[in-house]
Amino acid sequence: MELNNLTPAKGSVKTAKRIGRGPGSGLGGTSTRGHKGAKSRSGYSKKIGFEGGQMPMQRRLPKFGFKNINRVEYKAVNLATLQALFEAKKIEKIGVAELHEAGLIGKNVLVKILGNGELKAKLTVEAHAFSKKAEEAITAAGGTIVKL
Repeated sequence: MELNNLTPAKGSVKTAKRIGRGPGSGLGGTSTRGHKGAKSRSGYSKKIGFEGGQMPMQRRLPKFGFKNINRVEYKAVNLATLQALFEAKKIEKIGVAELHEAGLIGKNVLVKILGNGELKAKLTVEAHAFSKKAEEAITAAGGTIVKL
């Protein structure tokens, strides 16, 4: 076997149909587009959501709801997660940077600590928001809270 006699597997490569190359090709004339109509013309592209003249989905369904432009979205982190992070790395202060390094949150994300799970470690926890249950659990364990 040499580079000059390598060929693709039989039947794996097909030649493209060369459309619109004169009557002798058998694919000239209308070039497989049929007669007349928008689809036969050059530059045709149907609109997004076009359903062949039928009333499109986005117009059949009613409008509802609204987007609150003042919404603040937090990434939730539970107490059980903080406890697991403490046990794994033995760090006293858990902040946004530590959570990012552990791969629990993305970069530039607001963090809210929630009270699901049990916290036994005495930690200093830095976050943008805390639930009441989480605040109580952290202070009960002897830890401190820092709101960013």
